[in-house]
Amino acid sequence: MENNQEKKQTVLSLIQPTGTPTLGNYLGALKNWKNMSDGYDCFFGVADLHSITVRPNPADLRRRTTEMYALLLALGLDPHKNTVFVQSHVPAHAQLAWILDCYTQFGEASRMTQFKDKSEKHPDNVNVGLFAYPVLMAADILLYQTDFVPIGIDQKQHLEITRNIADRFNGLYGNTFKLPEPFIGKSGAKIMSLQEPNKKMSKSDTNPKAFISVLDDDNTIMKKIKSAVTDSEARVYRKDGKDGVNNLMGIYSCCTGKTDEEIEKEFDGKGYGDFKNAVGEAVCDELRPLRDEYNRLISDKAYLAECMKEGAEKASYTAERTLKKAMKKVGFLQ
Repeated sequence: MENNQEKKQTVLSLIQPTGTPTLGNYLGALKNWKNMSDGYDCFFGVADLHSITVRPNPADLRRRTTEMYALLLALGLDPHKNTVFVQSHVPAHAQLAWILDCYTQFGEASRMTQFKDKSEKHPDNVNVGLFAYPVLMAADILLYQTDFVPIGIDQKQHLEITRNIADRFNGLYGNTFKLPEPFIGKSGAKIMSLQEPNKKMSKSDTNPKAFISVLDDDNTIMKKIKSAVTDSEARVYRKDGKDGVNNLMGIYSCCTGKTDEEIEKEFDGKGYGDFKNAVGEAVCDELRPLRDEYNRLISDKAYLAECMKEGAEKASYTAERTLKKAMKKVGFLQ
């Protein structure tokens, strides 16, 4: 059994506890996590250390961390087969981040586009944590000798700086860290806003009709899909410029596995009313088991605490081996 474990490649993915993910997050990434967990040695974590750059309310942070952890388990990630943990429960993340800070050039950190964007958005709180954020992310990845990191296009820069830091460290001290590769899985569709279909679906949208939360009830989902923006053509087919219809087709395809061709055939001669009904029902069927399981887990705080403890122990076992190796190479007294 042990040998089999050894041969599996490692995948790491962390998610911040910043509110409930949307249908877009789910179909684009989270749904794939479950599939990955069968073929890889997976580390899934709630990135609570990353979320304090914006000073959240402490009670909110605790609640959202628990909710996000429960949601990861509700996705079907078996906590005994995978390592599902809370980042702050594994001190090695912060320890390795400091070491790597000293092997990251100021210039390369200041070129990160996310730092520029976030500094402009929160000019009153441009803290050092925000600046060093990619280095903590590098520590997250390198601690587990990760082979693959599932990332969106907006995280590509962070993976590049991770590889640069690891490369620099390995160049100075010999092979210490594995260089991670991006995991380009079967891509989930890029799900757009239901109200402005040329813009990505986002949970921070001020219009609640624009996004579906993975925990929305059936009634809410049907209402939001029915009020989704389409066009005046009343024909279901994919074409440039039919952004609203293209988006709904993408959602329907992700939930049912049907191709564009099959969808066009199914709704040939039917209007948008029938189409939206079918899309709404497919989304309800897709999300209902997740929501039911989440509701069951979130009411069992003792079980969640037990899984978090087990996850932290498993994650620490791997992380501390890498940390000790790095500390020894740098010259810290063991």
